[in-house]
Amino acid sequence: MFFQHKGCNLTGEKMEELIIEATKSFPFVHLDPTENTLEIRGESYPENAAKMYAPVFAWLEEYVKGLQDEVVQAELEITYFNSSSSKILMNFFDMLEDAAENGKKIVVNWYYHEDNETALECGEEFQEDMELVEFNLREISDTDD
Repeated sequence: MFFQHKGCNLTGEKMEELIIEATKSFPFVHLDPTENTLEIRGESYPENAAKMYAPVFAWLEEYVKGLQDEVVQAELEITYFNSSSSKILMNFFDMLEDAAENGKKIVVNWYYHEDNETALECGEEFQEDMELVEFNLREISDTDD
């Protein structure tokens, strides 16, 4: 992974953009404080999900502290994930819901392929838990590629 300096945190210090390249069992992650985007795409079934996602949660915790009136866009296209990654995603959405409770505007777009019913059902379950976060289910058809 590599870092670039962009954005600012609550103390006015430069906030780093976080990019984690995808592996066989871990998705591509791009967290950009300047664009206010959180992007996670790919498959997620690492052996130790908590350890692998620790940098994401550390970044997100610092990032939400410094939010003002920005609208945060979370773009998730996770084609497969295991049970430990499901728990991580629930924690991720809980952090976003907490930020929304504190007046932050959060929009989540959950992308799923039209033939992936499991991804749709999981998105629907996550959506049900969101009260203040705008959670959109976005179908991707094979003709969109």
